[in-house]
Amino acid sequence: MKKVLTVGVYDLLHVGHVELFRKAKALGDYLIVAVQDSEVVALYKPESQTVLSTEERCYMVRAIRYVDEVVVYRDVNDIVREVDFDIFAKGPDQRHEGFQKAVEWCQAQGREVVVLPRTEGVSSTDLKEIIKQM
Repeated sequence: MKKVLTVGVYDLLHVGHVELFRKAKALGDYLIVAVQDSEVVALYKPESQTVLSTEERCYMVRAIRYVDEVVVYRDVNDIVREVDFDIFAKGPDQRHEGFQKAVEWCQAQGREVVVLPRTEGVSSTDLKEIIKQM
């Protein structure tokens, strides 16, 4: 059985997230989604304050039919070492130093890394701006 891991914040769940999960699940048999802890999001991205709590975001992600397991993570470089998986599926914008280290570790361990494209025209940031303007 091939296990796929993907990670993210997943605040204001939208069609782009569901498409990510669908595409990631198609890479294997079992999809593990790691949801970043709200405290960490607030610490490293204070301008991207989450609307939903960690628990609420996990609940929403768990409800998506493509998702087999949900875990909470603090640092991407740690979660790739803590979870058993074969393929690490990530987005093209996930390039900061932590992701670079996680990708290097995956490659050194023989884990496949797949970059999945974003769904055009939708993002949590855009949704937050639309809501502000309403």
